[in-house]
Amino acid sequence: VQLQASGGGLVQAGGSLRLSCAASGSTLSNYNMGWFRQAPGKEREFVANSGWNGDSTAYADSVKGRFAISRDNAKNTMYMQMNSLQPEDTAVYFCAARSWASGMSTRRADYNYWGQGTQVTVSS
Repeated sequence: VQLQASGGGLVQAGGSLRLSCAASGSTLSNYNMGWFRQAPGKEREFVANSGWNGDSTAYADSVKGRFAISRDNAKNTMYMQMNSLQPEDTAVYFCAARSWASGMSTRRADYNYWGQGTQVTVSS
């Protein structure tokens, strides 16, 4: 599967963005999906994940209540709505996929497929 992340940009603190991750080459319902982010000088960290049908989700504590992951398997696309953005949310955001049979995971190393990343910058 190939993944293409989009939707990043520059936003003021308190603002919102919606990221998209379009899948091609395979059916999105075959995969558990995740969003990760990497700030300058820091390691890539887990943000949120979604089970293959979207019924199960999990979030990092730092984004819980502000971010919402969703997916439309019919459109082969995953989303992340980001509200109440803060400067500490500034990072490159990556979408990732792993086989549905492998279960959900918050570990970066467990994901086999990665998108190219989209930059999110939050100004104070």
